[in-house]
Amino acid sequence: MALTTYSYVAANKGKTWIIMVLFTAAIATVAYILGKASGYGLSWAGIALVISGLTGLGSYYYGDKIVLSMSGARPADRKRDFDLFTVVENIALAAGLPKPKVYVIEDKAPNAFATGRDPDHAVVCVTRGLLEKLDRRELEGVIAHEMSHIQNFDTRLMAVVVVLVGMIAFLSDWFMRMIWFGRGGNSREERGNAGSILFIIGLVLAMISPIIATLIQLAISRRREFLADASGSLLTRNPDALAAALEKISGDKSVLRGASNATAHLYIINPFKGKSLTAWFTNLFNTHPPVEERIRMLKSM
Repeated sequence: MALTTYSYVAANKGKTWIIMVLFTAAIATVAYILGKASGYGLSWAGIALVISGLTGLGSYYYGDKIVLSMSGARPADRKRDFDLFTVVENIALAAGLPKPKVYVIEDKAPNAFATGRDPDHAVVCVTRGLLEKLDRRELEGVIAHEMSHIQNFDTRLMAVVVVLVGMIAFLSDWFMRMIWFGRGGNSREERGNAGSILFIIGLVLAMISPIIATLIQLAISRRREFLADASGSLLTRNPDALAAALEKISGDKSVLRGASNATAHLYIINPFKGKSLTAWFTNLFNTHPPVEERIRMLKSM
Protein backbone atom coordinates (compact mmCIF):
# COMPACT_ATOMS: atom_id res chain seq x y z
CA MET A 1 0.00 0.00 0.00
CA ALA A 2 2.85 2.42 0.86
CA LEU A 3 4.51 2.03 -2.54
CA THR A 4 1.18 2.35 -4.31
CA THR A 5 0.32 5.50 -2.35
CA TYR A 6 3.70 7.15 -3.01
CA SER A 7 3.42 6.31 -6.70
CA TYR A 8 -0.11 7.68 -6.78
CA VAL A 9 1.00 10.96 -5.15
CA ALA A 10 3.82 11.38 -7.67
CA ALA A 11 1.43 10.64 -10.55
CA ASN A 12 -1.10 13.19 -9.24
CA LYS A 13 1.55 15.90 -9.06
CA GLY A 14 2.55 15.22 -12.66
CA LYS A 15 -1.05 14.99 -13.84
CA THR A 16 -1.86 18.44 -12.44
CA TRP A 17 0.63 20.20 -14.70
CA ILE A 18 -0.17 18.02 -17.72
CA ILE A 19 -3.89 18.71 -17.34
CA MET A 20 -3.29 22.45 -16.97
CA VAL A 21 -1.30 22.49 -20.23
CA LEU A 22 -3.70 20.24 -22.15
CA PHE A 23 -6.80 22.06 -20.96
CA THR A 24 -5.24 25.42 -21.86
CA ALA A 25 -4.48 24.12 -25.37
CA ALA A 26 -7.98 22.66 -25.66
CA ILE A 27 -9.59 25.91 -24.55
CA ALA A 28 -7.55 27.87 -27.12
CA THR A 29 -8.52 25.37 -29.87
CA VAL A 30 -12.20 25.47 -28.97
CA ALA A 31 -12.06 29.27 -28.83
CA TYR A 32 -10.40 29.47 -32.25
CA ILE A 33 -13.07 27.30 -33.89
CA LEU A 34 -15.89 29.16 -32.16
CA GLY A 35 -14.27 32.48 -33.06
CA LYS A 36 -13.96 31.54 -36.74
CA ALA A 37 -17.53 30.25 -36.72
CA SER A 38 -18.85 33.51 -35.27
CA GLY A 39 -16.71 35.75 -37.50
CA TYR A 40 -14.17 36.91 -34.91
CA GLY A 41 -11.27 34.72 -36.04
CA LEU A 42 -8.01 34.68 -34.10
CA SER A 43 -9.10 37.36 -31.65
CA TRP A 44 -11.20 34.80 -29.75
CA ALA A 45 -8.35 32.32 -29.61
CA GLY A 46 -5.92 34.96 -28.38
CA ILE A 47 -8.27 36.19 -25.69
CA ALA A 48 -9.15 32.63 -24.67
CA LEU A 49 -5.48 31.60 -24.52
CA VAL A 50 -4.68 34.49 -22.18
CA ILE A 51 -7.78 33.86 -20.06
CA SER A 52 -7.23 30.09 -19.92
CA GLY A 53 -3.59 30.56 -18.94
CA LEU A 54 -4.57 32.93 -16.15
CA THR A 55 -7.43 30.61 -15.20
CA GLY A 56 -5.06 27.65 -14.98
CA LEU A 57 -2.70 29.53 -12.66
CA GLY A 58 -5.63 30.94 -10.72
CA SER A 59 -7.13 27.49 -10.27
CA TYR A 60 -3.80 26.24 -8.93
CA TYR A 61 -3.43 28.99 -6.34
CA TYR A 62 -7.05 29.91 -5.63
CA GLY A 63 -9.03 26.80 -6.63
CA ASP A 64 -9.80 25.99 -2.99
CA LYS A 65 -11.25 29.45 -2.33
CA ILE A 66 -13.34 29.24 -5.51
CA VAL A 67 -14.70 25.82 -4.51
CA LEU A 68 -15.52 26.98 -0.97
CA SER A 69 -17.28 30.07 -2.31
CA MET A 70 -19.28 27.99 -4.81
CA SER A 71 -20.30 25.64 -1.98
CA GLY A 72 -21.43 28.35 0.45
CA ALA A 73 -18.95 27.20 3.10
CA ARG A 74 -17.85 29.26 6.11
CA PRO A 75 -15.02 28.79 8.64
CA ALA A 76 -16.03 26.43 11.43
CA ASP A 77 -16.39 27.76 14.98
CA ARG A 78 -14.13 25.89 17.38
CA LYS A 79 -16.53 26.25 20.30
CA ARG A 80 -19.62 25.13 18.41
CA ASP A 81 -17.82 22.51 16.32
CA PHE A 82 -15.42 21.25 18.98
CA ASP A 83 -15.75 17.56 18.05
CA LEU A 84 -14.98 18.35 14.42
CA PHE A 85 -11.86 20.31 15.35
CA THR A 86 -10.53 17.60 17.65
CA VAL A 87 -11.18 14.83 15.12
CA VAL A 88 -9.42 16.81 12.36
CA GLU A 89 -6.46 17.49 14.65
CA ASN A 90 -6.16 13.83 15.68
CA ILE A 91 -6.38 12.49 12.13
CA ALA A 92 -3.89 15.08 10.85
CA LEU A 93 -1.49 14.00 13.59
CA ALA A 94 -1.95 10.33 12.69
CA ALA A 95 -1.33 11.10 9.01
CA GLY A 96 1.72 13.25 9.76
CA LEU A 97 0.12 16.24 8.01
CA PRO A 98 -0.37 19.88 9.02
CA LYS A 99 -3.83 20.52 10.44
CA PRO A 100 -6.01 21.75 7.56
CA LYS A 101 -8.43 24.64 7.82
CA VAL A 102 -11.92 23.54 8.79
CA TYR A 103 -15.10 24.78 7.09
CA VAL A 104 -18.80 24.01 7.52
CA ILE A 105 -21.72 24.22 5.09
CA GLU A 106 -24.97 24.99 6.90
CA ASP A 107 -27.05 22.31 5.21
CA LYS A 108 -28.92 19.33 6.66
CA ALA A 109 -27.66 16.92 3.96
CA PRO A 110 -24.70 14.90 5.36
CA ASN A 111 -21.61 15.20 3.18
CA ALA A 112 -17.97 16.31 3.16
CA PHE A 113 -15.07 17.18 0.87
CA ALA A 114 -11.46 18.33 0.98
CA THR A 115 -9.70 20.86 -1.22
CA GLY A 116 -6.42 22.79 -1.46
CA ARG A 117 -3.29 22.68 -3.61
CA ASP A 118 -1.11 20.82 -1.09
CA PRO A 119 -1.13 19.67 2.57
CA ASP A 120 0.12 23.11 3.71
CA HIS A 121 -2.87 24.84 2.08
CA ALA A 122 -5.58 22.25 2.64
CA VAL A 123 -9.20 22.58 3.72
CA VAL A 124 -11.63 20.01 5.08
CA CYS A 125 -15.28 20.98 4.72
CA VAL A 126 -18.31 19.17 6.18
CA THR A 127 -22.02 19.90 6.29
CA ARG A 128 -24.00 20.56 9.44
CA GLY A 129 -26.02 17.46 8.63
CA LEU A 130 -22.89 15.32 8.75
CA LEU A 131 -22.01 16.60 12.22
CA GLU A 132 -25.53 16.00 13.49
CA LYS A 133 -26.13 12.55 11.96
CA LEU A 134 -22.80 10.73 12.43
CA ASP A 135 -21.30 9.56 15.69
CA ARG A 136 -17.67 10.34 16.50
CA ARG A 137 -16.15 7.15 15.12
CA GLU A 138 -18.06 7.58 11.85
CA LEU A 139 -16.93 11.21 11.68
CA GLU A 140 -13.36 10.00 12.14
CA GLY A 141 -13.80 7.65 9.19
CA VAL A 142 -15.04 10.46 6.96
CA ILE A 143 -12.31 12.90 8.02
CA ALA A 144 -9.65 10.22 7.51
CA HIS A 145 -11.01 9.65 3.98
CA GLU A 146 -10.79 13.38 3.23
CA MET A 147 -7.36 13.64 4.83
CA SER A 148 -6.22 10.86 2.51
CA HIS A 149 -7.30 12.97 -0.48
CA ILE A 150 -5.06 15.73 0.88
CA GLN A 151 -2.18 13.32 1.48
CA ASN A 152 -2.54 11.86 -2.03
CA PHE A 153 -2.70 15.34 -3.67
CA ASP A 154 -6.14 14.50 -5.10
CA THR A 155 -7.31 17.91 -3.87
CA ARG A 156 -4.86 19.85 -6.02
CA LEU A 157 -5.70 17.87 -9.12
CA MET A 158 -9.46 18.16 -8.76
CA ALA A 159 -9.53 21.85 -7.78
CA VAL A 160 -7.64 22.65 -10.99
CA VAL A 161 -9.98 20.48 -13.05
CA VAL A 162 -13.11 22.12 -11.56
CA VAL A 163 -12.03 25.59 -12.71
CA LEU A 164 -10.75 24.56 -16.15
CA VAL A 165 -13.87 22.52 -16.94
CA GLY A 166 -15.89 25.57 -15.93
CA MET A 167 -13.85 27.68 -18.37
CA ILE A 168 -14.77 25.44 -21.30
CA ALA A 169 -18.43 25.59 -20.26
CA PHE A 170 -18.16 29.40 -20.11
CA LEU A 171 -16.76 29.62 -23.66
CA SER A 172 -19.53 27.41 -25.00
CA ASP A 173 -22.16 29.46 -23.18
CA TRP A 174 -20.61 32.67 -24.53
CA PHE A 175 -20.86 31.38 -28.11
CA MET A 176 -24.46 30.24 -27.67
CA ARG A 177 -25.47 33.60 -26.23
CA MET A 178 -23.91 35.41 -29.18
CA ILE A 179 -25.99 33.29 -31.54
CA TRP A 180 -29.14 33.76 -29.49
CA PHE A 181 -28.83 37.54 -29.34
CA GLY A 182 -27.82 37.85 -32.99
CA ARG A 183 -24.20 38.85 -32.38
CA GLY A 184 -22.65 35.92 -34.13
CA GLY A 185 -20.52 37.94 -36.53
CA ASN A 186 -21.14 37.81 -40.27
CA SER A 187 -24.39 36.80 -41.93
CA ARG A 188 -24.79 33.51 -43.76
CA GLU A 189 -24.27 35.29 -47.13
CA GLU A 190 -21.05 36.87 -45.92
CA ARG A 191 -19.76 33.57 -44.54
CA GLY A 192 -20.39 31.53 -47.69
CA ASN A 193 -20.65 27.73 -47.82
CA ALA A 194 -17.35 27.09 -46.04
CA GLY A 195 -18.25 29.58 -43.34
CA SER A 196 -21.66 28.02 -42.90
CA ILE A 197 -20.10 24.57 -42.45
CA LEU A 198 -17.65 26.00 -39.93
CA PHE A 199 -20.54 27.69 -38.14
CA ILE A 200 -22.33 24.34 -37.83
CA ILE A 201 -19.14 22.71 -36.55
CA GLY A 202 -18.79 25.51 -34.01
CA LEU A 203 -22.38 25.09 -32.90
CA VAL A 204 -21.94 21.32 -32.41
CA LEU A 205 -18.63 21.90 -30.61
CA ALA A 206 -20.24 24.46 -28.32
CA MET A 207 -22.82 21.86 -27.32
CA ILE A 208 -20.53 18.84 -26.86
CA SER A 209 -17.31 20.40 -25.52
CA PRO A 210 -18.66 20.79 -21.95
CA ILE A 211 -19.70 17.11 -22.05
CA ILE A 212 -16.25 16.05 -23.27
CA ALA A 213 -14.60 18.16 -20.57
CA THR A 214 -16.86 16.59 -17.95
CA LEU A 215 -15.98 13.07 -19.16
CA ILE A 216 -12.30 13.93 -18.76
CA GLN A 217 -13.10 15.18 -15.27
CA LEU A 218 -14.84 11.93 -14.39
CA ALA A 219 -12.10 9.74 -15.84
CA ILE A 220 -9.60 11.11 -13.32
CA SER A 221 -11.92 11.29 -10.31
CA ARG A 222 -13.53 7.87 -9.76
CA ARG A 223 -10.48 5.73 -9.03
CA ARG A 224 -9.29 8.09 -6.29
CA GLU A 225 -12.28 7.24 -4.07
CA PHE A 226 -11.23 3.61 -3.58
CA LEU A 227 -7.69 4.65 -2.63
CA ALA A 228 -8.96 7.31 -0.21
CA ASP A 229 -11.28 4.74 1.41
CA ALA A 230 -8.38 2.33 1.88
CA SER A 231 -5.88 4.99 2.98
CA GLY A 232 -8.36 6.52 5.41
CA SER A 233 -9.13 3.16 6.95
CA LEU A 234 -5.42 2.59 7.54
CA LEU A 235 -5.28 5.89 9.46
CA THR A 236 -8.16 4.99 11.80
CA ARG A 237 -7.62 1.21 11.80
CA ASN A 238 -11.40 1.00 11.62
CA PRO A 239 -12.78 0.45 8.10
CA ASP A 240 -16.18 -0.50 9.54
CA ALA A 241 -16.60 3.08 10.82
CA LEU A 242 -16.22 4.53 7.33
CA ALA A 243 -18.51 1.83 5.92
CA ALA A 244 -21.17 2.76 8.50
CA ALA A 245 -20.73 6.46 7.64
CA LEU A 246 -21.14 5.78 3.91
CA GLU A 247 -24.32 3.81 4.62
CA LYS A 248 -25.79 6.70 6.62
CA ILE A 249 -24.78 9.39 4.12
CA SER A 250 -26.00 7.46 1.07
CA GLY A 251 -29.24 6.49 2.83
CA ASP A 252 -30.09 10.09 3.71
CA LYS A 253 -32.50 11.59 1.15
CA SER A 254 -31.60 15.25 1.75
CA VAL A 255 -30.19 17.11 -1.28
CA LEU A 256 -27.21 19.39 -0.77
CA ARG A 257 -28.38 22.76 -2.05
CA GLY A 258 -24.93 24.28 -2.50
CA ALA A 259 -23.62 21.49 -4.72
CA SER A 260 -23.25 21.84 -8.49
CA ASN A 261 -22.17 19.61 -11.36
CA ALA A 262 -18.77 21.33 -11.22
CA THR A 263 -18.17 20.39 -7.56
CA ALA A 264 -20.16 17.13 -7.19
CA HIS A 265 -17.07 14.94 -7.69
CA LEU A 266 -15.36 16.50 -4.66
CA TYR A 267 -17.87 15.17 -2.13
CA ILE A 268 -17.50 11.82 -0.41
CA ILE A 269 -20.95 10.80 -1.74
CA ASN A 270 -22.89 12.06 -4.77
CA PRO A 271 -24.65 15.17 -3.35
CA PHE A 272 -27.59 15.00 -5.80
CA LYS A 273 -29.19 11.83 -4.40
CA GLY A 274 -32.94 12.06 -4.00
CA LYS A 275 -33.46 14.80 -6.57
CA SER A 276 -34.92 12.73 -9.37
CA LEU A 277 -34.03 14.68 -12.54
CA THR A 278 -30.67 15.92 -11.32
CA ALA A 279 -29.78 12.56 -9.82
CA TRP A 280 -30.72 10.80 -13.07
CA PHE A 281 -28.56 13.16 -15.14
CA THR A 282 -25.67 13.02 -12.69
CA ASN A 283 -25.73 9.22 -12.60
CA LEU A 284 -25.06 9.25 -16.35
CA PHE A 285 -21.75 10.92 -15.50
CA ASN A 286 -21.24 9.45 -12.04
CA THR A 287 -18.13 10.76 -10.33
CA HIS A 288 -18.04 8.02 -7.68
CA PRO A 289 -17.88 4.22 -7.69
CA PRO A 290 -21.09 2.54 -6.46
CA VAL A 291 -21.47 3.03 -2.71
CA GLU A 292 -22.36 -0.65 -2.27
CA GLU A 293 -19.04 -1.65 -3.80
CA ARG A 294 -17.12 0.77 -1.60
CA ILE A 295 -18.86 -0.55 1.52
CA ARG A 296 -18.26 -4.17 0.49
CA MET A 297 -14.54 -3.52 0.02
CA LEU A 298 -14.28 -1.72 3.37
CA LYS A 299 -16.01 -4.56 5.22
CA SER A 300 -13.63 -7.06 3.63
CA MET A 301 -10.54 -5.25 4.94
